[in-house]
Amino acid sequence: MSFKGSACQDQRWPNYLCCLAYRIEEVFRLDQHYMRLLAREYPTREAAAAEAIRLGGILRLPKETEYFFSDLHGEFEAFSHLLRSASGYIRLKLDELFGSTLTEKELDWLCNLIYYPETESHRFRHEAGGDLTVYRTVVDQLIALINAISAKYTRSYMRKKLPPDWAGMIDELLHGNEEYKSGAIQETVRGIYQSDMMPEFLQSLALTIQRLAIDRIHILGDVYDRGPRPDKIMDALMGFQEVDFQWGNHDILWMGAAAGSRPCMANVVRQGVKYNNFDVLEGGYNINLRPLAVFAQTVYGDDPCTHFWPKKLYRNRYNPVDAELAAKMHKAISVIGFKLEGQLMNRHPEYGMADRRLWEQVDWTRRSLTLDGNEVFLRDSFFPTVDPADPLALTDEEGQLVETIITSFRHSQRLKNHVRFLHTHGSMYRVYNGNLLYHGCVPLNPDGTFAAMEVEGQTVSGQALLDAMETVVRRAHWAPAHTPEQYKARDFLWYLWCGQHSPLYGKDRITTFERTFLEDKQTHKEQMNPYYGFLDDRDVIRQILGSFGLDPEQAHIINGHVPVSVRKGQSPVRGEGQLFLIDGGISKAYQETTGIGGYTLIYNSRYLALAEHDPFVRDTADRPVDLTPRTTIVHRMKKRVTVGDTDDAREILREKQALEELAEAYRTGGLRELSYPARGRR
Repeated sequence: MSFKGSACQDQRWPNYLCCLAYRIEEVFRLDQHYMRLLAREYPTREAAAAEAIRLGGILRLPKETEYFFSDLHGEFEAFSHLLRSASGYIRLKLDELFGSTLTEKELDWLCNLIYYPETESHRFRHEAGGDLTVYRTVVDQLIALINAISAKYTRSYMRKKLPPDWAGMIDELLHGNEEYKSGAIQETVRGIYQSDMMPEFLQSLALTIQRLAIDRIHILGDVYDRGPRPDKIMDALMGFQEVDFQWGNHDILWMGAAAGSRPCMANVVRQGVKYNNFDVLEGGYNINLRPLAVFAQTVYGDDPCTHFWPKKLYRNRYNPVDAELAAKMHKAISVIGFKLEGQLMNRHPEYGMADRRLWEQVDWTRRSLTLDGNEVFLRDSFFPTVDPADPLALTDEEGQLVETIITSFRHSQRLKNHVRFLHTHGSMYRVYNGNLLYHGCVPLNPDGTFAAMEVEGQTVSGQALLDAMETVVRRAHWAPAHTPEQYKARDFLWYLWCGQHSPLYGKDRITTFERTFLEDKQTHKEQMNPYYGFLDDRDVIRQILGSFGLDPEQAHIINGHVPVSVRKGQSPVRGEGQLFLIDGGISKAYQETTGIGGYTLIYNSRYLALAEHDPFVRDTADRPVDLTPRTTIVHRMKKRVTVGDTDDAREILREKQALEELAEAYRTGGLRELSYPARGRR
């Protein structure tokens, strides 16, 4: 078939018909090419038809279990425990299976073995000695738990979850008949014990349970800052097959620093020093802070830096820094940061942040400035690097220091890998399975309408605003380096960190300057975006859901960013059950406010449930204490949700249709069957 050779060369055909004919030919060629590629994987009619039938069966299975987390803020140990325990789901299944036969202490022990097999399996070997009956009992229990958790999965899906080295053995133990399994487990235990590999086998069973318990993870922003090891959280998440991020303002700050933004870098270092997180900066990402320490000691050596002492929430294990030196480093990077931010705001008057250019408004003779018509005095008077005639100018030493530190950020390979993962798996928001996910807010006006902002010459609001901002975020990472396009985009990342209309920040201003230099706490207040005043207004929530293409009657909004103060009676369930705020204080920095240790929102085939956790603690033997969360069903499905009801169904249906067309092409002779899968050209 060739329209180009006939119609398009015929001068009697109008141009538009010629173009249409050529397009039809192009689509036909693409379909043929796609079919031939598909035929390499399914070389016979039977193979194509069998896979199409298998996909049809998958559509009838219960949907995957989704877990939603927010505002992890570097709390790796607490988050790791939630992942390993599936936010209490594994304990729930153990109670169902063995609650009548095992004591509470035995169930606790079994939980510890499943959650922390790397250490507990070796302890178990020491305690059990050579008693094969004890080993067999534990293996029996773990196999029974795997069977219970995997009941809704296909066997092919199960194989993907099994550890490669033990996959064949575990598969046999799971799927044989009871008589066979009884003998097989006995012989397996005997053989593994004689090979001295029992800890490794128990670890493989525990890892299988952990992998099966969680299908998909949604992170609603703020992996970074405050807590000690966000790098380890990123490593853990990169090990999951299905994970996505809705960026938070703290994540954007690190993404900006990695892209080369000096103001973002200064804020990252300031927060790291303030929270005594030298481990992640120096050990985790190999950021060289020694030049900052030398500079701070030289410039502020005689300054007590009283108001800059680091918080005592965390202890560095690998890079301990004297608190007095940390205070001097904190002040040094704060002064540099305020200068860099002032320079950026001067470059971008379109950000509308003139009221935030406080560094330039200081009367350096009186050490004061005017706020709301009142003169207020700084509580610090020692600024040897500030030129009153040009307060935003960096000294030569400060300029060299900034370039040294930003070079460390840009050359950190581990940070590059993590930021790239944030880009490939992240976004400003996500619409998935009837839920709208974002970190902070959709900016609103006081009357509940969408607030507008100009982004790259276009005035946008609502979903269009978030889409336009996401485009700029990606440009900061993917645009050619050292181009005006990239410079402008990475400056915008700083705006997303703290700007008035940033959906990630959600406040009218950031008062870092006031909290650093002014005693009056009234000046420290930050006004939340009007969005947060409409959390219980169902009409506004429906308006937001509808604007993102969701069913306003059935869909939900899930976001974090603002800690829920359970101590004060606040609830994470808002908007008559259509909005969930799930920042419950996984971060230690917020637990005094929230009164709990965080939330997990769980969405399975039957319900949406909120798991409320207690703060993560260890016992006297330094073992993590498994505190079963308080789980509340917040929305029960009218009927069990299947894979066919989810967003993934569209892709599965497309694959199924293509396979059915391939099978039909084989049947009618449109394609010739292959006797074996094609290997492809070299």
